[in-house]
Amino acid sequence: MRRSRAAAVGAVTLSLVLTAAACGGGTSGSEGSNTRPRTLTYWASNQGANLEVDKKVLQPELDKFEKETGIEVELEVVPWGDLLNRILTATTSGQGPDVLNIGNTWSASLQSSGALLPWDAENFRAIGGEDRFVASALGSTGVQGQDPAAVPLYSMAYALYYNKKLFAEAGIDKPPATWAELTETGKKLSRGGTWGLGAEGSNLSNNIHQVFVLGKQHDADFFTPDGKADFTSDGAVAAVKQYVDLMAKDRIIAPGNAEYAQNQSLSDFAKDRTAMVLWQTASATFASHGMKDDEWGVAPAPVQSGEPGPGAATNSMVAGINIAVFKNTKNIDGAKKFVKFMTSDEEQVILNKAYGSIPPVRAAQQDPAFDTPALAVLRDTLATSATPLPQVPEESQFETVVGTAVKELFADAAAGRPVTTESVRARLEKAQQQMPTK
Repeated sequence: MRRSRAAAVGAVTLSLVLTAAACGGGTSGSEGSNTRPRTLTYWASNQGANLEVDKKVLQPELDKFEKETGIEVELEVVPWGDLLNRILTATTSGQGPDVLNIGNTWSASLQSSGALLPWDAENFRAIGGEDRFVASALGSTGVQGQDPAAVPLYSMAYALYYNKKLFAEAGIDKPPATWAELTETGKKLSRGGTWGLGAEGSNLSNNIHQVFVLGKQHDADFFTPDGKADFTSDGAVAAVKQYVDLMAKDRIIAPGNAEYAQNQSLSDFAKDRTAMVLWQTASATFASHGMKDDEWGVAPAPVQSGEPGPGAATNSMVAGINIAVFKNTKNIDGAKKFVKFMTSDEEQVILNKAYGSIPPVRAAQQDPAFDTPALAVLRDTLATSATPLPQVPEESQFETVVGTAVKELFADAAAGRPVTTESVRARLEKAQQQMPTK
């Protein structure tokens, strides 16, 4: 993500937070109307290897929905680099789609705008009930104690993917389970143009996901219990430094990864340039690069010591995609029908199988398609050792400013500039100053 893009997203996000009460696409009260009952517009997030893959996955299902209901769905797949900015612009202009996908970490921020339909008990009953969804997925749908702003659609977790060929050539017979083991293994694998671990140093969201998990392992949350930014605690500083040190000190991440933001680390992995990556549901992307399933393995993401679990043994954020409805939709009944369709047991199996993700719907999760070894690791992680990112209105601003701080520290590491505890703290202090004050 270019600096100009990050700045634009941050500015719009800040504007959203400060003017939340006045936003909402012009709808601060009742739900939308049914003045366009035969059409819906849908912004889907880019889940596949490219936009065309998403269209091939989704269009047959949208055609099925039209056949069942008579409602035509106009699809636009929006690249991740544009999605948040597009959504934030739509919340202030009122010119958005009827239904959209959102990153689940954005739920609280977008909820504060008032632009999204709240999923109260009545609305949940219209799609089969809240108890159809697993608890971890529901935990990333908005501020705790408020009606959710969205409904879980795809669930994901981070895992450690490893290249079996490169491991065998280095004489390594099992994946690392702790960070110390990962560093040691990565050094053995970093040779002859191959690097131990891949990263996306310019991908702000990915940076946040990694340092948030490390923060939990260092007893840091990045926000206080009352929702104030807390980026400069010793634990937060230690988490960011540990992550950037994988390039700066341990030298198991290639310096060029500081500029990666478009899944280049997965391409490197598939081409035997990188031996390990920490990623969510990477199987479909590997396949798109011609990698066979038996050429890679998957293991739980590392912890400091012991085994993954809650608290300091957290090894993933609760990743995933939610589906939301703009409150000012011109087809409120059709929008609810579409959400019900997309979260039905049948569609959940079809869609999550296509994307290599985990259904957040309990019944669909029991389908044999999700019993593969790779998906079992993700499913177990979600159930036992994943934690939602802070569900606070400023979460998307947090992703921007701290994600940018990590990006800049990776740039320092790539250029050979020292990354010290003091320099990390200074970057995080600057980030914290950019957050709105309560």
